[in-house]
Amino acid sequence: QVQLVESGGGLVQAGDSLRLSCSASPRTSRPYSMGWFRQAPGKDRELVAAISWDSRVKYYSDSVKGRFTISRDNAKNTMDLQMNSLKPEDTAVYFCASHRYPMGAISSYAPRRSDFASWGQGTQVTVSL
Repeated sequence: QVQLVESGGGLVQAGDSLRLSCSASPRTSRPYSMGWFRQAPGKDRELVAAISWDSRVKYYSDSVKGRFTISRDNAKNTMDLQMNSLKPEDTAVYFCASHRYPMGAISSYAPRRSDFASWGQGTQVTVSL
């Protein structure tokens, strides 16, 4: 079972930037593909970005494409989400998630939520006008 811990959330103004980080444990020689989901009050949890275990495949939802950048460092067991040009509609709890299987593949077009089996506790991002 992968343990995930997010950090970096906070309250910012529209147009500002934030960087979220996710730390995974235990260390493994077979890394997992990972993703960032978010859930706003009254809405379903949605996938905003995902990255394959080897960083070759990256996915972004249309709502964040061009503004968010996902990256990972397998040596440190970490994954980041750089969020630029934040908008009030980006306000949500952001969750880190890992793939169900080590070195599992993800689609560059539409990764499935069911591919992800381990979740962090979430970190709040609030963007004010």
